[in-house]
Amino acid sequence: QVQLVESGGGLVQAGGSLRLSCAASGLPFSSYAMGWFRQAPGQQREFVAVISWNGGNTYYAESVKGRFTISSDNAKKSVYLQMNSLKPEDTAVYYCAADPFGLGNRTPNVYDYWGQGTQVTVSS
Repeated sequence: QVQLVESGGGLVQAGGSLRLSCAASGLPFSSYAMGWFRQAPGQQREFVAVISWNGGNTYYAESVKGRFTISSDNAKKSVYLQMNSLKPEDTAVYYCAADPFGLGNRTPNVYDYWGQGTQVTVSS
């Protein structure tokens, strides 16, 4: 049984930082690309960042480039999202997801597994 469990969300003031974590179990973690997506109320789920299976490639949405950093630890089967200089428009539920193709993809449909999400709220 595959599980992705996010943690680290919360309430932060604009300009602050949060670090999200996603712990995976039940899948060959080192074979998967791992992505972060977010969904704000009334909006579609959008791509945030992805890291390839070997950690060699990372991709970011333009809206977070330079502020967010994705990383992974295969030994801990975990992926992280360091979020700095947070803005109110970053407020959303953040989801981690596993991509079996491994190379890193911005399209939600290719992801096999999803976590339950963690709320990030940035106050102005």
